Amino acid sequence: MGRSSDVDRQRRFWILIRGGSSLVAAAEAVGVNRHTAGRWFRQGGGMPPMTLVPPATSRYLSLEDRERIHAGVHAGESLRQIGRAIGRPASTVLRELRANMYHQQYRTRSALNPSAAGRPITRPWNYSPSKAHRRGAERRARPKDAKLTTNLRLRAEVQRRLKVKESPEQIAARLRLKFPDDPEMRVSHETIYQSIYVQGRGALRRELATCLRTGRALRKPHQAQSERRGRIKDMVMISERPPEVEDRAVPGHWEGDLIVGKNSASAIGTLVERNTGFVMLLHLPERHGADDVQAQMITQMGRLPEFLRKSTTWDQGSEMANHHAISAALDMDIYFCDPHSPWQRGSNENTNGLLRQYFPKGTDLSGYHADYLDFVANQLNERPRKRHGFLTPKEVLRDLLWKQANPPGVATTG
Repeated sequence: MGRSSDVDRQRRFWILIRGGSSLVAAAEAVGVNRHTAGRWFRQGGGMPPMTLVPPATSRYLSLEDRERIHAGVHAGESLRQIGRAIGRPASTVLRELRANMYHQQYRTRSALNPSAAGRPITRPWNYSPSKAHRRGAERRARPKDAKLTTNLRLRAEVQRRLKVKESPEQIAARLRLKFPDDPEMRVSHETIYQSIYVQGRGALRRELATCLRTGRALRKPHQAQSERRGRIKDMVMISERPPEVEDRAVPGHWEGDLIVGKNSASAIGTLVERNTGFVMLLHLPERHGADDVQAQMITQMGRLPEFLRKSTTWDQGSEMANHHAISAALDMDIYFCDPHSPWQRGSNENTNGLLRQYFPKGTDLSGYHADYLDFVANQLNERPRKRHGFLTPKEVLRDLLWKQANPPGVATTG
C-alpha cells in the first residue's frame, strides 16, 4: 500500500511541476518534504520518468478493466462472462487472475456453497485491482541497460560529437547518415538526453550537459501549449503580420525581447529594427513587469519618427500583457511569435547574443545604469554589418532619415 501511495504522489508531483509549480509548492501539495521532492527531481533529470505513467493503450488492461474483473469475481461470474464485459477473451481474464491471486484457483460462487457436494471450498479471493494495475505497469517497464552503456563504440562517437557542441538531435541524424548499414550505431536524441540526465541511465558523464546549448544541469519540464495559452489576451500572431515585414525592405518594423539576469530578478529590454539593425535598450533596473515595459517602450520608441514605428514582434512573455496600451500610445502594431520559435525574431536573437558579451548570463542586471545601456547600444550601432556593405546601423539609419527629410523631386534651398 505504501509503495502504491508513493507512486501516486510522484505522479501528482510531476503533474504540478509540469503545470508551472515550484518544487517546494509541489512537495507541499502532495504531502512530502522538499528533500524527497528534490530527490525525485534529480533522479528524473528534471523530467518525469517515462515509466511512471505508462502509455494508455488498448493492448493492456486498464484500471477500469481490472475493477470490472474484481466486481465479476465477487459476483461469481464465469471467466467468459467477465471477458465479455470488458471486451477480452476468457484466457486474458484467467492470466490476469493467475498473476495476481497467488496460491488460489478461480472458481465461481457455486464453489463456496457447502451443498455443492464434491467441490472444494476456497478462501476469499485476494485480487486487488490497484495492486494488479501497479504490478502490470512495473512488468511493462522491463528495465534494461541503456544502449550507450553496452555499446562502447557508439558511446565514444556520441561523446566526441557532444564535445564539439553538436545537439543530440544533430548527433542522431548524423549517425544515420554516417552508418547507414549499421543499426548498432543508431541512437535516438531522447536516449542521449536520458543518458546524460537520468540517474540509473547515466551512460554518459553528467558534465557533458555543459556541452549542450542550454548548459543546464537538469532538464526543464515544458508546459503543454494548452497550459500556456491565454496568458496574454487578444494576441495578434505573427502569421497575420504583413508580408513586407519579412524581407526587411521596409524600415520601421522592430523585434523585441528581454534578456534576464540572475534568478530572473532583473532584466534589460532589447529592440532591433529589422531593416537597419539599429538597437535600442530598455532600462528596467528594479522590475520588468507589464507596466514597466510599457512605460519604457513608450518613452524610448516615442522619440522615433512615425515612419519608424510601424510594428514590433515580441515573444509571448507576460511582460507584454499591456500590448494594447503600447500599440495605442505609439500608433504601432504588435505581433506575437509562436511558442518555442526564436527564429521568428532572428534579428533580435542575434543581437541578444552580442549583448551577452556586455551582460553575461547569471549576473545581476539591475546594477547597470541607463547611461551604460546607451553606451552599449551605441557600440552595437557603430558595429559594421556585412549585409550593409560594412556600413554601420547608425550610418544606414542616418541615410534613411536624410532621404525621408529630402524626398526625390523636392528642391532644396542653399
